[in-house]
Amino acid sequence: MNTYLVRTFAFCFILASAQARPLALVGGRLIDGFGGHPLANSVIIIENERVTAVGTVGELKVPADAEVISTEGMDVLPGLWDCHVHTMLLGHSDYDHWDKTYPPRYGSEIMPAAAHQLLMAGITSARDLGGPLKESIDVRDRINRGEIPGPTLYVAGPFIQHEPYPGTELFRWGVKGPADGKAKVKQLADAGVNIIKLIDQDQMTIEEVKAVVDEAHAHKLPVVAHAHRPEEIRRGLAVGVDCFEHTGLAAAPGYPDDVLKALHERTAKMSLGPLFWCPTIEGFLNYESLVDNPEPLDDPAWREYIPADIADDIKRSISRPNQLAYYQITPLRAKTVRNKFKQLQESGVVLLIGTDSGIPMKFHNSSTWHELDAWVNQLGVDPMDTIRAATYWPAVMMKVDKDYGSISAGKFADIIALKGDVLRHIDLLQRVDMIIKHGNRVK
Repeated sequence: MNTYLVRTFAFCFILASAQARPLALVGGRLIDGFGGHPLANSVIIIENERVTAVGTVGELKVPADAEVISTEGMDVLPGLWDCHVHTMLLGHSDYDHWDKTYPPRYGSEIMPAAAHQLLMAGITSARDLGGPLKESIDVRDRINRGEIPGPTLYVAGPFIQHEPYPGTELFRWGVKGPADGKAKVKQLADAGVNIIKLIDQDQMTIEEVKAVVDEAHAHKLPVVAHAHRPEEIRRGLAVGVDCFEHTGLAAAPGYPDDVLKALHERTAKMSLGPLFWCPTIEGFLNYESLVDNPEPLDDPAWREYIPADIADDIKRSISRPNQLAYYQITPLRAKTVRNKFKQLQESGVVLLIGTDSGIPMKFHNSSTWHELDAWVNQLGVDPMDTIRAATYWPAVMMKVDKDYGSISAGKFADIIALKGDVLRHIDLLQRVDMIIKHGNRVK
């Protein structure tokens, strides 16, 4: 039996045997996701997958039959979200080769490995924004049934766009007219996706884009859309897209004035709720340092749960990180993303932590903490705001904040803990010491 199957069986055994009695996390500093002052000497009581009470030592009584876990010396916070991952990708640099070689192994090996890596990095929820429909649904549902380890996934299935790129028809669906756009979205909704992903909407007619968004909203599905080009943003705003992805605009120094004006007008409309934006920015800021010091590419952690032949193929593909065609314009883009990030902050959008994890050299075991670290230490975002962008706000965006995104009575017990002060040293998130998902300890 291979190592991955052994670990999967062990995981299922842990889930089956967990929560025979209440669980109490006692002593740590609680950062609950709401953004208030952290709670010292916290006590968190967990029963039947959910938090039943939150208080402090000496004030909240621990049930006599509870299993007590000391969190003394630790920060305790909600499980993290990554709002932009691709579980069908594992960091390989050659998409054409990947798309031709590995589709038969997506659902059985690749996507489960990606999900396992995310969970063990402290990611208890993730938006999987683009992948084959059947495999995306199957992997999500197997995780939900406790058959394989992974975060709670909100899957988009195939991208919706004007026309799929050659060889990508498995996970990119083209639209030919408004009626076809509605039909494609209905097909995805009937299959059970959680979210609709639009790209290249500037190549579609405005009627097609509106049909896609309207049909998605009719099925109560949020729509996320690429923001690579100004017209993508303009059209997305015109038809009511819920969240934009990426900073975009290549090496342009900033967003056009009319786009910024439109953003300001949209975020001023309180009755519509927040406009969300997931900038996926860290890869630009850290690319040149990775080229200068490629040693992280030798870290065996990114190979965890991945079949050896696939990991070896990935490693060969990134052996010369400075020569990857995917990243040749990145040094120019890196000079402009800080300004675009600032413009987004000032526009009033709600920024979310997301990484594009799975693209070349972006591994699921480390992408998310790299993004948080870049926000705090390179972009100057307050650590508490950064944590909320990876906990509270994603749950609000997906309309699941009654169950996720913060630690409070009644919500699912998705909790991580780590030794040290994460508000001073955000990079401590690279080594999460304890992971609880739905009340079950997975680490």
